[in-house]
Formats: sequence, C-alpha cells, structure tokens
Amino acid sequence: MSKIGEFLKEAGVFFLATNDGDQPKLRPLGAFLDKDGKVIFGVGDFKDVYKQLLANPKCEIAACKKDGHWLRYTGKAVFETDGSYAEEMIKAAHLEMIYNETTGNKLMAFHLEDAKAVDIAIMGEGVSLL
Repeated sequence: MSKIGEFLKEAGVFFLATNDGDQPKLRPLGAFLDKDGKVIFGVGDFKDVYKQLLANPKCEIAACKKDGHWLRYTGKAVFETDGSYAEEMIKAAHLEMIYNETTGNKLMAFHLEDAKAVDIAIMGEGVSLL
C-alpha cells in the first residue's frame, strides 16, 4: 500500500473539496482503492460532486489521524476508463444498494494527477508522500 493509502486507511474518514462556481464544497468520504500505483476514489454520477469535478477537476483531499498528523492531497481528478475500479470499490465498500442496474446510479472512479501529497505534523513541517 502506498504512503497515501496507509494514511487514509488509518484516518478512516477523509474529506474531498471541490468548487461549485465560486463556492468551495467539502464532503466526507471513506472508500478508496490503492491499486496499480494509484489511489482511486469514487463519486456517484448523479451527485453534484461529480458535476463539480467535471467542470473543474482541481480538488483536494484532507484527512487527519488521531496522532494529530494530517494529510493534504491536492491535484487534478482524472476519471478512470476501466470500469473494474468502480466495480471493485462498490464491492469493497458494500455500496451495491446504491450502485446497480435497478437504480441506474454509476460510481465514477478517479485518481489525482499533477498531485502533491503532504503529511503535516500538528506543529511541524510537512513531509512529501509522493
């Protein structure tokens, strides 16, 4: 597992920040995949967050561990063309009730490119995780 994946796993819940016009939007997430050299996240195609990422792919993920360290992971969302990432995430996070043929909802998997990831101690300097 990557250093970013290890951090997110320990934190449990992390936050994804996007832009809605000139208004920042923040929401909690908890599911991710650390696979094929990428940390992969997912959002529903029916949610505003998906539309926000399409309009402006620049985003940031923040997480905090109990020891006071926090992560700032910033980059550009790039949606995956390989549907197996979304399928694996749906199964791993037990999201089958939301994302299925009956509901018509699709999980859109993405990773960050042109990214920076910094582990920041509560009263210290940041350390790059990439």
